[in-house]
Amino acid sequence: MAIKQYKPITNGRRDMTSQDFSDITTKKPIKNLLKIKKSNAGRNNKGRITTRHRGGGVKQFYRLLNHQLADGIEGVVEHIEYDPNRSARIARLKDQHGQYHYIVAAKGMTVGTKVKSGASVPVETYNRLPLAKIPTGTQIYGIELQAGKGAQAVRAAGTKAQLMAKEGDYALVRMPSGEVRKFRLECMASIGVVGNEQHQNVKIGSAGRKRRMGIRPSVRGVVMNAADHPHGGGDGGRHGTGKAPRTPWGQLTLGYRTRTRKSTSKLIVRSRHEAKRKR
Repeated sequence: MAIKQYKPITNGRRDMTSQDFSDITTKKPIKNLLKIKKSNAGRNNKGRITTRHRGGGVKQFYRLLNHQLADGIEGVVEHIEYDPNRSARIARLKDQHGQYHYIVAAKGMTVGTKVKSGASVPVETYNRLPLAKIPTGTQIYGIELQAGKGAQAVRAAGTKAQLMAKEGDYALVRMPSGEVRKFRLECMASIGVVGNEQHQNVKIGSAGRKRRMGIRPSVRGVVMNAADHPHGGGDGGRHGTGKAPRTPWGQLTLGYRTRTRKSTSKLIVRSRHEAKRKR
């Protein structure tokens, strides 16, 4: 995938780039694999804002992806499609039974690519196997955190993990963040790299484009009134706020751990912050 550059005919177009959609082969998704996506503007079932700066945006349909291809599935890619709900492309897969599946498209996946899933399939790019059957050093994506639950890790555009070693019932995998983590050997993973690797280089370029994505503007706390934010008030910031950084609700934000789910901490062999600590 390449990056499309616009001519600077207006200030909004200047420095704006977008994705090159030449790899997409169809614009018509399968209707029975679509689901209506209701926009809640960042609010919960009580109408309270739980995620700030969300709202508006164009209407979208959600694509039902099959992150857990059953054993014995052998399919052929019929189309590469655009998915507005994720950074990666999706591939329309037709299996030997005539059923259609949407899967995350890997780098180099084109129309006619064959994809197989199971413990006895060949160790080839795009195939899905248990970690126990994948050789050490292989680049993988779409890894299961729990066996049988489907791919949950390494699904974003351009991401990849590497199978480092196997110890007992666990495999050591280096994640895209640099973290080394344990996975059960029976967990499934796909061989290869997620496609659309240039997604991170796209420049939004205009405020309206961000609004169409459903993202509303964010305002810094230091420019608010004291009644609206702990950082607000003062003389316009000339002499600093003199306050410790806090959230809009008064919670201190420096020197506190943000990782709250500790049930999986025992599976982390090397933290992604380890390289920073050695500097």
